[in-house]
Amino acid sequence: MTVKMKLASAVASGLAGLVALVDVGFASVEKRWALPVPLPPQSVYLDPFSFAVLGENATFRNNSVTDYFNPTNTAAPFFQIFDPSFATEVLGPNPSFQRIAYNPGYAYAHEAPIYMADTNEVYFSSNDGGPLGYSSWYNNSVVSKINMTEVEDAINVAGGSPVDVNIQITTLSLPDTVQMNNGGTGPYYGNLLLVNSGRATLPPNLVMVNPNPPYNTTVLLDNYFGRQFNSLNDVKVHRASGNIFFTDPTYGYLNGFRPAPEIPTQVYRYNPATGAVKVVADGFYKCNGVAFNPSETVAYVSDTGISGGFEGTDQTLPATIYAFDIDPLTQAFTNRRVFAYADAGVPDGIQLDSLGNVYSGTGEGISVWNPEGTLIGKFFLNSTAAEMIFAGPGRLVILDETTLYLAKIQAQGIDLAYP
Repeated sequence: MTVKMKLASAVASGLAGLVALVDVGFASVEKRWALPVPLPPQSVYLDPFSFAVLGENATFRNNSVTDYFNPTNTAAPFFQIFDPSFATEVLGPNPSFQRIAYNPGYAYAHEAPIYMADTNEVYFSSNDGGPLGYSSWYNNSVVSKINMTEVEDAINVAGGSPVDVNIQITTLSLPDTVQMNNGGTGPYYGNLLLVNSGRATLPPNLVMVNPNPPYNTTVLLDNYFGRQFNSLNDVKVHRASGNIFFTDPTYGYLNGFRPAPEIPTQVYRYNPATGAVKVVADGFYKCNGVAFNPSETVAYVSDTGISGGFEGTDQTLPATIYAFDIDPLTQAFTNRRVFAYADAGVPDGIQLDSLGNVYSGTGEGISVWNPEGTLIGKFFLNSTAAEMIFAGPGRLVILDETTLYLAKIQAQGIDLAYP
């Protein structure tokens, strides 16, 4: 049989045929398609060949914001596997997925997740200007935290994973310099490092916050050469250089708590050693999440252009993660290319694991792409999740607005602490 005939046969026979491709030189296929038997708990495998052709009489999705891809109609939460590497490298043999805190009437868990290993706590912010966030031009959002030791204790008392529990949330009383917090990382010199969208005429800013009462803050930056930013959104520290990178879309205006924008939507670098701030990337509709690969040579930035706040949604605009090379001299983001396009909602916050897989909050939960940009799986919630954070070895905490979820998996996060 010729190589062409073997390829055709492989396509026709699906998974078994792909494994057979090894004998024509496709050695990498064997590793990728070694699907565990049985599947990991709480998981569903969708062979991409099973939906590659739906046929002319199929019911197609026509709205990526409200129509989700769950052809098996599996009840959430569950792990949706598209590539066996998601099972073998991300989930591991015995994952679990459960709810750990919920308040159906309040979007208390929106963005800015930070894990502080010293106290085993996860910090996060409420929705700023969005539904159930109860924040506006006149009302600030809030920052809260959850203790992971209490989570584990409650799970053990309830009978172990994946039993749902509902843990007490602690709200922080922060100074007025923290207005509409939307992004965070750390620990940064033992502190929380937050970017805030600002509110009304109060400026967006970059601040350090002591995680202990009285939660005193230090404002690091609140303008670009005298001009206010739009509404700062997300932040990461480039650990090799110590520089701070953050995004500045226009969501404060689009969600009704900031004036009309007066500066382009851009990604910035702040050098805390010199105080210098510079633009490193532009050309976005609405730049949002930012993160680095484990070697810190590649930057990822999401563009959530499809989501327009009071302007509504436009599915022809980006719901896209772009990858950039980081110039070793200037640290400008260069060689822009499409990394991935989200099939549901938008890719919001971004985190990476130690293998370079890219996690982003989307319309269905958390989507995961391998370093090549291929979607390998989802933490499927059937609702929008903006962010997630690795909270210690093998623990992924997911922010789903009114609910916090914990996924216990094999994957490990990269170290976000500085120094």
